[in-house]
Order: sequence, then structure tokens, then C-alpha cells
Amino acid sequence: MMRIDAHHHVWTLARADYGWLTPERGPIYRDFGLADLMPHLAAAAIEGTILVQATPTEAETAFMLDIAKGSELVRGVVGWIDFDAADAAARVNTIADRELLVGLRPMVQDIADDDWLLRPELAAPLDAMARHDLVFDALVLPRHLPRLIQVVDRHPDLQFVLDHFGKPQLATGDIAAWKDDIASLATRANVVCKLSGLATEAAPNWQVADLREAVDHALACFGPPRMLWGSDWPVVNLAGGYGHWFAAAESLLADLSSDARAAIFGGNAARIYLSSRGRPTSRK
Repeated sequence: MMRIDAHHHVWTLARADYGWLTPERGPIYRDFGLADLMPHLAAAAIEGTILVQATPTEAETAFMLDIAKGSELVRGVVGWIDFDAADAAARVNTIADRELLVGLRPMVQDIADDDWLLRPELAAPLDAMARHDLVFDALVLPRHLPRLIQVVDRHPDLQFVLDHFGKPQLATGDIAAWKDDIASLATRANVVCKLSGLATEAAPNWQVADLREAVDHALACFGPPRMLWGSDWPVVNLAGGYGHWFAAAESLLADLSSDARAAIFGGNAARIYLSSRGRPTSRK
């Protein structure tokens, strides 16, 4: 079974549309390309990736699709369209023609209106996504989870992936409400959970034990068949780096069967993102 990193980014600062990426970001305020990622993938025996958008522009989606077209490594791209545009559904229909596009991700965490997900106008583009077998990557904060549950219920034919576990507040330990909402969300069959982004939610100099409660809870709720691992590289460089996070994930999942671990580290990503779109993962 191919190992897949189900969540990473690339960026080129000269493109100048990464509004959040400022010099204050220190170690990640520079260009990052696939060549920078390759040594980390080799060390973890990872053969394929899902490239995920990092800024809310359709230009970046085109940029990522061009990169993916030129690399067998990238199995699929999660991009972005303007979901607030009057013709959002038509935009989904158009971009769905790009063969390596496997999903779309509005950056809900950065939208000022906490009820944005509940807008009636969102129904048409989400229905279009479902028709084209595009995955909805949910980049949300804990306070958005009750709204996300409502959206999931409105679109039972759409596959949702909860990025970064919904960003539980690991640094403060205030995760009681998050645990309740995760348990509720997990009862919806069209949602899976991405084991990613936890290192940057934990306190500085985090240890594996700092992540265990959240990971054990999500595993108990979703089960191994509905969890997929991603690095969140290069953002993870702010919290220990690729190797540290990968080793932590292996430790946190060590008690699972080899089949369950193989699913989380690749098989589930292949099923969720690549069963009808993107590059196939079968070896010749």
C-alpha cells in the first residue's frame, strides 16, 4: 500500500498572494518547493502526496495544478475557488475539468463571519462538488464545528475531510467542548478526520504525551478507517519539523494493527481523494 502524505503545501513568495505569510513567520518565510520536501518523504518512505492550497486565490490553485502536472509525486491537489462569487457553482464545474484536482478548501478559519458555513448560497457550489466527486477539506476552528455538523447533514453526498482535527486548543488543554463536537461529527458517515496540524496547536517544545488525549479521542470516534495522516509541511517547521511530527504520529498509532497503520498512512488518503480523481496509486 502506497504511503501518502495527505496534507502539505508549497509556495513561492514572489507570487505575493500569501497574505498570512510574513517575515514574522521566521523559518517558513521563504520559498518551499517539492525538492525541499523530497528528503523528508524519503526518510519516511512516502511515495505520494496531496498538495493543499495555502492562500485564498484561484491563481494559487492554477500554480499548484501546474506543479502537480509535472510531478508523479503529487497524486492530487486540494485547491480553492471563490465560494462567495455569484457564479461559484459554475466555477466548481469549470475547475473540476482539471484532472489532478481532488478537492476544494475554503479557509473558514480566516473568515470573519463565524456563520459563513451556514450561508444558503453555499449550497449550490457544494452540490456541484458532490456531483464531481470533489472532497471538501474543512479548515475550521473548534468554534466552527457545530456549524460544520449542520453543513455535513445538508450535504450527505459530499465527502468532508476535517483538517487538523479541527484545531483543538492543545496548548491550553481546553478541549472538552471540542471532544463533544468531534464525537457528534464522527457519527456522520461522510466525514473523515485528518491527523495533521496538531504540532502547531500544542505548546512549544511539545511531547508526544501532549497530543495523546486528542489523538486517542479522535481514533475512538472515527476509527482507523476514517483517519488519514498529513504532515502540514512546511508549516510544521514552526513546531519541530517533519521528522519529529512523523515520529510522533508513528508513536501515537503504535498500538494499532499494521493494516490500520497502513490505512492511516496512505490507504485512506487513496480511497478518499484518489478513488475517482487524481493519479492512481497502483504500482506497475
